[in-house]
Amino acid sequence: MSDALIMATRIVLTVFMTFVVHWAVAQQASPPQSIPGLEFSVEVLGSKVAEFTVQMDAYAALRRSLERGLPPLAVTDNPSDIVRAETLLAERIRRARAGAGRGDIFDEATRRAFRQLLRPVTNDRTCKAIRDDNPGEFASAVNATYPKERALSTVPPSVLEALPRLPDDVFYRFLRRDLILHDIRANVILDRLDEAIRC
Repeated sequence: MSDALIMATRIVLTVFMTFVVHWAVAQQASPPQSIPGLEFSVEVLGSKVAEFTVQMDAYAALRRSLERGLPPLAVTDNPSDIVRAETLLAERIRRARAGAGRGDIFDEATRRAFRQLLRPVTNDRTCKAIRDDNPGEFASAVNATYPKERALSTVPPSVLEALPRLPDDVFYRFLRRDLILHDIRANVILDRLDEAIRC
């Protein structure tokens, strides 16, 4: 279990226990009365984080299989070689993920889990860092190309520590307050999580 997951679980449990203690004290201090039933839901993040990690590992395995037969991406002074390698891999990824849509990776439960993981580390400092290099809004459909002319947002270390690990060459990026998954090897956007943070 990651440190971020342990921290998030502790925060949720601390808030829950604080509420229970305050509620119990209030019950002793006031006469019994009719109180509408309260429903508590402590979401277990571990299973969603593990599921997300499995999905991303499966994506990395798919990408490795699609790279077979392609010219290897090597350090070069010729930018057209890099663009060609990216484009060929991106075409194969788009074909393999032809049915992919928004929410395939960030499904509803995963979106809730990520927002919950990000809440404790979202503060004025992280929001400022995210705004500094934020590329703003642009068309960012699943399987679309990340525009080369747009900036790549800064993702503060505290945010990265709170989130599940990603395969090599897949990065978290912010577009305004939304979080995307960006495969830089193929320069493809894999999915988008709306309103990931509250700044």
